[in-house]
Amino acid sequence: LARWHADDEIIRKLDEVSGIGLLTASALKTAVGKPERFASGRHLSAWLGMTPNEYSSGERRRLGRISCKGNLYVRTLLIHGARAALLAAKRCKARTPERLTQLQSWALDTAERIGHNKAAVALANKLVRICWAVWCHERRFSGNWHSTKPA
Repeated sequence: LARWHADDEIIRKLDEVSGIGLLTASALKTAVGKPERFASGRHLSAWLGMTPNEYSSGERRRLGRISCKGNLYVRTLLIHGARAALLAAKRCKARTPERLTQLQSWALDTAERIGHNKAAVALANKLVRICWAVWCHERRFSGNWHSTKPA
């Protein structure tokens, strides 16, 4: 697999994202095809089934579990990768807390607030959106990225 994708620049850029490995990057690229058909990373995330179902009435908005409408294999790889990234962040916080990136800090805060499993799914959702941005805007991954609104 590494030799097959050795000259693919998109796979290399996606592989740099924490929690996304060579297998997940190649599966994501194969499943998505052209990321330009999605208006944003949120649309890609919804297409993969990573967004919550909504059970709402006129008074109250209720969000349930993830919709699971998209590609099961890619979604499974993304969630397992997010679990690995969350565990790596916990290890990094225990050993060298000054080296935590903002993405890792966000994931750890989310895990403390809502639990490990839900935080892993939330991180997987965020990773899909990050992968879309890396892919469409042709930039490298940074765990400390700050987006700026255009003027």
